[in-house]
Amino acid sequence: MGNKILLVDDDPEISSLVQYTLESMGHQTQVCSNGREVLEALQAQKPDLLVLDVMLPGIDGYSLANQITEDPATKNMPIIVLSALEPSRSMFQKFPQVAAFLTKPFNTDDLTEAVKAALAKPK
Repeated sequence: MGNKILLVDDDPEISSLVQYTLESMGHQTQVCSNGREVLEALQAQKPDLLVLDVMLPGIDGYSLANQITEDPATKNMPIIVLSALEPSRSMFQKFPQVAAFLTKPFNTDDLTEAVKAALAKPK
């Protein structure tokens, strides 16, 4: 079985597309639809990678990235950021664990390459 990947997106169509893409690569996925579910899921699942939307109900993606960076248990976990807001790219450049930033709509080939690259980096 592949790596464990936590996917966080409140858009069911995007979640389904990303989940299908990741599972077709052989990875195990868990999906959260809001920011509040993420911190619990990180503790319970200990994923190898987080695919994170920026605009989320509850806690937004930027706040989650801050919390993940500050937690010793998750600070080295790679993150791929998904956003319809291209200008938010610069906000995530300060986080060393952000392996990629994909602007919605994105190409699934780009997602596949970003996932491979993020998982290949030494932790």
